Amino acid sequence: MQPVPVPLLPLAARTRTRTALVASADSSFRQRLSEILTGLRWQVREAEGGAQAWKEAESAVPEAVIVDSWLPDLDLAEFLADFRDRFPQVDLVTASGMSGAEGPRGPYRQELLYALRRSQDTDTAVWNTAPLLATQATGPAQAAALAQPAQAQPLPIHNASAQDGVVLPARPQSSLVRAIPIRVETPRTALAPMGEQKAVDRLPELIGNAPCMLEVSRRIRLVAQRMTPVLIEGPTGSGKELVAEGLHRLSTRSKKPFVAINCAAIPEALLEAELFGHTRGAFTGAVHGRVGRIESADGGTLFLDEIGEMPLALQSKLLRFVECSELQRVGDNETVKVDVRIVAATHRPLAEHTKAGTFRADLYYRLAVFLIRTPALMEHPQDLTLLVDHFLQKMGREAPVKRIDAGAMAKLAAHAWPGNVRELEHVLERAAILAGDEPLLTMHEIDFGSTVN
Repeated sequence: MQPVPVPLLPLAARTRTRTALVASADSSFRQRLSEILTGLRWQVREAEGGAQAWKEAESAVPEAVIVDSWLPDLDLAEFLADFRDRFPQVDLVTASGMSGAEGPRGPYRQELLYALRRSQDTDTAVWNTAPLLATQATGPAQAAALAQPAQAQPLPIHNASAQDGVVLPARPQSSLVRAIPIRVETPRTALAPMGEQKAVDRLPELIGNAPCMLEVSRRIRLVAQRMTPVLIEGPTGSGKELVAEGLHRLSTRSKKPFVAINCAAIPEALLEAELFGHTRGAFTGAVHGRVGRIESADGGTLFLDEIGEMPLALQSKLLRFVECSELQRVGDNETVKVDVRIVAATHRPLAEHTKAGTFRADLYYRLAVFLIRTPALMEHPQDLTLLVDHFLQKMGREAPVKRIDAGAMAKLAAHAWPGNVRELEHVLERAAILAGDEPLLTMHEIDFGSTVN
């Protein structure tokens, strides 16, 4: 195959920093493409799935987005259509040949296609079209048959034409396919042991491949499409709000509001009005009426964080709403019908607090229909490296991505992490600040501050 010349752009375009977002569940595909784009003077950000790509784009809109031919968490066609509606100015390129969603070409399309071509030329992996089927085989004979090398059916790269000045080779169905090993196992039921879960089942916002983290993703997928109330229990800083956001994103209510309220952060005297709303003159200072958080979540999801801190008097009023989906604004005699899905979270063991009388048992049983527990970081220390890499990449949105040496990693691994994943993020942010312009984080920059062990 003849090498393709690098497309030449005007000097101003070549010297200007441009940002590209690469969305793929395949880390090797992201790495290859990122290296080539970086060599072409692009600043590259990566996303493991559609939801993460969406968040990355909202935090800082890139010039271009390259999407792999499969997303682990979202339907590709719907993602492309929604992304184009939300970010019409972004040059959206896919590796699957899906048409109708990319929109107008940006000024760097030729360069992006060149990078795609180069990334595929350097891909020497053996493609296989049936690894997922092999995991469902009922016996060795079936699995062996499915594992036989198959001729991949290529899909064309979208917008590869003579006028682009580059001819792109066809690409197999998904770069993710080769990342999943073929193995023989019996079919897994919905409640099978977690040892059979695979990292590909993990939701992109939940970083970690330990069994306890995969169990969180599994439970989210099981209940997300239902109206069932969910209670999330876990220590502070373990990602309870991420779980709530994942439940909302995978639900049929995902296009409606996700409204979060921290019951511990609002004074008791104001919490009722904040939740249920109030009329004009309902209390001193209420010069205008206001819709409450519950009503503003109509049609969507209401996330009640730290529900264990809610006063007992207000718990009874919330219980009535949970039972009949009707609320009464403070100072009003009329009731309002509201359709919301309730997700609550707490770092307290609510079952014990109901026995002590500090939390209403009837409300607890209404909220804890389905329980999801977020593990402490010390329960999945094998995910520390993944988490460190994730946070360093996240900080790289605003500054050059820093690396970390073995001594610093050893110091992180020896820490008890009472503040869990949130503490890890803050420690790395502090280290990046202490490192200044140095690209490498060492153990000298790892400062746990006033952490109480």
